[in-house]
Amino acid sequence: MIAQLVPLSGGEPIIIDKDVTVVGRLAEHCDLVLDRKSISKIHCIIARTDGLLFVRDLDRTNGTKVNGQRIIRGALLPGDQLAFAGEKFRVHLGPSPAAELDPKSDRTEALQTFSPPADKEEGDESIRQDAEDESGDSDEVDDLVE
Repeated sequence: MIAQLVPLSGGEPIIIDKDVTVVGRLAEHCDLVLDRKSISKIHCIIARTDGLLFVRDLDRTNGTKVNGQRIIRGALLPGDQLAFAGEKFRVHLGPSPAAELDPKSDRTEALQTFSPPADKEEGDESIRQDAEDESGDSDEVDDLVE
């Protein structure tokens, strides 16, 4: 299993490959160094066990959040958002590495380009016509559709 923290601001995913990973800004004591003043010298601990990740905040000023909620400790699930002060990551757990996030991509834009059929009845009729073409029997299709 591959465990990664994918920065929401974009950039290379961070691999969590140790059983215990210390997170903070003090390089000589931390496995994952985040060089920001809002991150404590030793901020939190991430434990990896049996395909799961657990996080334990070390009761620091700016705290640790999972999905926007400040925590003391808790399990991390795939897709969770993990934040150390202002640094935000998406949790990736899986058999293959996570793709790098592109902070410029806009999922709203993709939704706006999608256009559903203008007339529901017209869409239903095209489905009915396709089914009739396959079965050759319009009465049988009427029974199925209604």
